[in-house]
Amino acid sequence: MPLLQPVPLIWKAIEEARLVRLIYHQKLRILEPHDHGILNGSVQLLGYQLAGASSRPLPNWLLMKTDEITALTLLEQTFPGGRSTSSGDHIKWDKLFIRVKPTPAHFAAGSK
Repeated sequence: MPLLQPVPLIWKAIEEARLVRLIYHQKLRILEPHDHGILNGSVQLLGYQLAGASSRPLPNWLLMKTDEITALTLLEQTFPGGRSTSSGDHIKWDKLFIRVKPTPAHFAAGSK
């Protein structure tokens, strides 16, 4: 059984709130990495995809198994931090390694 460990480059991207470019299921994607942890026995990344190829309209949330991610690159561009989900709920991780810091109040949607 493989040891389920965080991916150092994903950890760094979340810690620094930096966009990443990666290939997932043969599609180039650019996204904000939000959560990194273990879910259903595999290491995964929850990201908010902003650009690139997708079978769904963008922007949109995307949950990815890290062992299916290739060509992971940390970009210089940063983002403000956490986003609200449409349901207001987060994934119930088996183990959460790291979550991006919440967006400061002046960036939060609907704040004045």
